[in-house]
Amino acid sequence: MRLRVTGLTLLVFALSLSAQGQGDQPPKVQTGSIVGTVTGVNGDTLIGANVVLEGPSPSDRQASISDENGFFAFHDIRPGIAYRVTVSAPGFEAWTLPAVSIGPNESRIVTDIQLRVSVVHTTVEVTQNSEEAATEEVKIAEKQRIFGVIPNFYVVYDSNPAPLTPKLKFKLALRVSIDPVTFAGIAILSGAQQAGDTPNYGQGALGFAKRFGANTADGFTDIMIGGAMLPSLLHQDPRYFFQGTGSGTSRTRHAVLSPFVCKGDNGKWHTNFSSLGGDLASSAISTAYYPDSNRGAGLVFTNFALNTAEGVAAALAQEFVLHKLTRKAADSN
Repeated sequence: MRLRVTGLTLLVFALSLSAQGQGDQPPKVQTGSIVGTVTGVNGDTLIGANVVLEGPSPSDRQASISDENGFFAFHDIRPGIAYRVTVSAPGFEAWTLPAVSIGPNESRIVTDIQLRVSVVHTTVEVTQNSEEAATEEVKIAEKQRIFGVIPNFYVVYDSNPAPLTPKLKFKLALRVSIDPVTFAGIAILSGAQQAGDTPNYGQGALGFAKRFGANTADGFTDIMIGGAMLPSLLHQDPRYFFQGTGSGTSRTRHAVLSPFVCKGDNGKWHTNFSSLGGDLASSAISTAYYPDSNRGAGLVFTNFALNTAEGVAAALAQEFVLHKLTRKAADSN
């Protein structure tokens, strides 16, 4: 028997297949929406705020910008899933709603989105440059006195002092030279020399005056050349750097070597040409005003050796004794 297919038969057959195909498709997921308005704490709407919606999957992420009314909206959101809404804007602290979920065909309105103005913490850092720090250190050093009386200005107790400028080196040297206690010490030394009749200036007031003048010149030339001129030219620090810690042997070595090794303005250790040069120059200059019987190359080098030995003895005293007897600026406050 021959089957006759008509146009009507084909149409009915096509509709039947279409109905069957539609019956095989899963039902469409009913999505929802999340909307809201971004405001400040004063209630004014915020334009241009960044609003981000994030879910458990990267595909759930959406972003929006609040419009002129502060309004934003997210559509086609899967129901039954916890989302996080984050709102941020320049100059404001971020606002976050950690968990929000919707039902099928639900439109959830997020309320109370209020951004607070971010608090700017301003840190003002006050720094001192090297010259200012060194100036303060010299002011402190000028208050250091043994028994509160005898100048002890050339000792550094700070573990990390600033280098002295040439101006400060001359200032410190001159300060020691004109201190009244310095002149008192010169007078005592001159009196002792008077008693021993050395140098050969004779006795009486004139002899004492010559000895006083010679000792004043010796001290002035020594400290100005060895404590200011050469240190400025050679970029060396004329001060004694108190160690104070470590074994007795290391502290003794530090003190004994101080006339021969000094710290440079760059913080590195140098041969102490300043101190040695100052002692030698002062001894050489003294031949210009010492009596003929107290002149000569032998006496120059003898005095140089004596001055260097005195420097070693003074450094040992500084390291082990005088620091305990020195009244510092902190002690006088």
